[in-house]
Amino acid sequence: MDEAEKLKLRREELQKQLSDPEILKDPKRVKELSIEYGRVEKELAGKKGNETNGISHQKVIMEIRAGAGGNEASLFAGELFRMYNSFIKKQQWEVALIDSSPTTLGGFKEVIFEISGNGAYDKLKNESGVHRVQRIPETEKSGRIHTSTASVAVLPEAKEEDIEIKPQDIKIEFFRSSGPGGQNVNKVETGVRLIHLPTGLVVSSQESRSQQKNREHAMTVLRTKLAEAKRLAEEAKIAKERKQQIGTAERVEKIRTYNFPQDRVTDHRIKKSWHNIQSVMEGNLDSIVECFSKS
Repeated sequence: MDEAEKLKLRREELQKQLSDPEILKDPKRVKELSIEYGRVEKELAGKKGNETNGISHQKVIMEIRAGAGGNEASLFAGELFRMYNSFIKKQQWEVALIDSSPTTLGGFKEVIFEISGNGAYDKLKNESGVHRVQRIPETEKSGRIHTSTASVAVLPEAKEEDIEIKPQDIKIEFFRSSGPGGQNVNKVETGVRLIHLPTGLVVSSQESRSQQKNREHAMTVLRTKLAEAKRLAEEAKIAKERKQQIGTAERVEKIRTYNFPQDRVTDHRIKKSWHNIQSVMEGNLDSIVECFSKS
C-alpha cells in the first residue's frame, strides 16, 4: 500500500471518528482529530496536485437568495438553483451543496454551493446580481402578473493564504441539520455555524453528515466572504478617490428579467434578449454566457 492509500484510509477513519456522537462530546478530542484531519487533507491535496501535473480546478462559491415577492421569490430562487445545477452538469463540473434553507413549497430562502471546474468563475461571474421574474403564479386566480426577485452572488473561492483568520476571532456553534419548514432531520449536531467576531459575519454549513466537513465548508465560505468584503472595500476606496461609482453599484441593480408571459429572457446590461425561456431554465445558458465573453 502506497502513502496516498494510507492517507486516504486514515482520512476515512478520522471522518468516522469526527461523526461519532460520543467523540463529539469531548471538545479536546474533537480538536485533536480536526488538526490531524486537516494535516491529512493537506498531504493528500499535495499528492493530487503532483499527479495532475499542475492542472487545477477553479473553485467558486455561489449563493442564491430569495428577494422581494414572498413565496414566489423562494420558488424562483429554487428554479435558478436547478437552472445553474443543470448548466454545471452540462459543463462536467462538480458541485457540492454547503447550506440551504428550503421551503415547504419546494423553493429556497437561500442556497449556497461550491462549484469545481476549469473556467467556472469566468463563465459564471456575470451571473452576480439581482434576477427578476415576471409571471402569473399558479395560485393567482385573477390572472395578474407578479414580479419577484432573487439575488445571485458568484465568488472565487479564497485560499488560506489569501485571508488569515485567527482562531480567537471565531465562535463555533453546532446544531442539528434542518429540512423544509425548519424541522430537524438529523439526531446528531453535525451542522456548523461560524461567527466572525470582528465583523459579525455569520456563515453555516449543514449539508454533509460529517461535522468536520461542514466545518471546513463553513470556514471556506467565511474566508471567501471576507476576501470579497476586502475587495469591495478597496474598490469603494478607489471609486471615492476617482469620484466614480464602480464595482458595488452593479450588484444592487437588476441584471436580468425572466418574462414568462412573453417567453423572453432579457439581460439589461448588454440590452439583449433570448426566447424559449423554458430552455434557459433547463440550464441551456451557453448563448448567454458566450455573449459576455465577446463583449
